[in-house]
Amino acid sequence: MSEIQVASRYAKSLIDLAEEQNALEPIKSDIESFLQVVKSNAQLAAILRNPIINPDKKLAILDSLFGSNFNKVVLAFFRIMVNKGRAEVLYSTAKEFMNEYNKRKGIVKATVTSAAPLSAANLKAIEEVVKSATSSQVMLETKIDKDLIGGFVLKVGDRQFDASLVNNLNKLKKEFAQKVSV
Repeated sequence: MSEIQVASRYAKSLIDLAEEQNALEPIKSDIESFLQVVKSNAQLAAILRNPIINPDKKLAILDSLFGSNFNKVVLAFFRIMVNKGRAEVLYSTAKEFMNEYNKRKGIVKATVTSAAPLSAANLKAIEEVVKSATSSQVMLETKIDKDLIGGFVLKVGDRQFDASLVNNLNKLKKEFAQKVSV
């Protein structure tokens, strides 16, 4: 079974437990914090993935980092995962938890990549278009890619809308190449 499948199963179990305990929002907040800490700390990620490091040592590290601030359900979940030898999928499980949370709450993630920062009005317009197209709340992430020259690329789930100048120039190039070879 792939890491994503394992992580997805554990994430669904955790989110079901969180809903059962009426603690979904605090647990979501803890999972977001965990993701930020692991993402910004490569050493912690390496420790969790390393099968040679004793599970007790991993638990001690997790407890020292999160023990005083995190919900007891999250801490118990971490203990179970580490004791079952699944510490290496904790990060993936947390990411899958957030995906499942977003799915259950009707939130869709969208990423807009542009050559230059977009204005607040442009971002709002893009968000409204995605919201009406998906009938969901939108979490819009922005990225800058100077190679686009102009325009933007919008990704929503597995769909992509490319309105970049580079894409338009490439289309023109292909059209000219086809017309010249005919």
